[in-house]
Amino acid sequence: MIDYLISVFYEPITDNGVSLYNITVFLIIIILGYLIGTIISRLVKRKLPDRMSLNDKQSVGKVITLFIFFIAFVSALPNLNIDLSGIFVVGGLFALVFGIACQSVFSNAVSGVILFIERPIKIGDDIKIGGSEGTVVDIQVLSTIIKTFDGIYVRIPNQTMFTADIMNYVVNVARRFEYVIGIRYSDDAELATRVIARVVNEHPFALKNPAPAIYVSDLADNSVNITVKIWAPSTVWLGVKNELLFKIRKELLAEGIDIPFPQRTLSFADDVRDKVVILNPSDVSVSEKASD
Repeated sequence: MIDYLISVFYEPITDNGVSLYNITVFLIIIILGYLIGTIISRLVKRKLPDRMSLNDKQSVGKVITLFIFFIAFVSALPNLNIDLSGIFVVGGLFALVFGIACQSVFSNAVSGVILFIERPIKIGDDIKIGGSEGTVVDIQVLSTIIKTFDGIYVRIPNQTMFTADIMNYVVNVARRFEYVIGIRYSDDAELATRVIARVVNEHPFALKNPAPAIYVSDLADNSVNITVKIWAPSTVWLGVKNELLFKIRKELLAEGIDIPFPQRTLSFADDVRDKVVILNPSDVSVSEKASD
């Protein structure tokens, strides 16, 4: 009886010689491939960074499971006495066409994986890339979402994120900003620098280390320019910048130091100098102004 069952199990049941044994082996390989793919998929998803969204993790897991299942399926086909040469040719042509059509998708996906590994940015960072500037709100497999400071959501392909220069404003705990403040030549530049230094040092968020830099940087046409460089915490630097500029202006005015207006010196030839008449604007009537 057992010998009969064994003979039936190995006896071909199709024209191409496939037996129940071949079908059983085929199914076992398929099932093992699916189980192995599922296990590896779960292990990989656990290792993915926390900042990666749940949908992206699920997508990566499905791709891994399907890839391993496909390998198991192809490996099991010889048990059904199926010639794989024709399948490989058709599959190769399909893969070539599909690869060309999805080149940008694959490029973005690979770039996304590299971004997850290198982590040059994270969700919540204020960055600037190309013409877009804002806060990173999501990092997906194919693209990164940025919310601009104007409240507009911008989708940037990960290939662009990987190849372009990224300015990360908050990766450092402190950020520097600067002013160029012009004063009149008649004003005391040394007094102006002391006033500015006092205002800066009194502000609680103006860092002492790195220390602020205040110095005369240029003797311009109409002003003596004083450059002020200040460090502040990255989270509040913009508010500190706006507040300090207002306070510096106020304290300089209190000391009689003002911002100059543009000035021009005119020189006349000797034969023209005697013909020049300087009028007081108050001496010109409204009708004369209108006629001019």
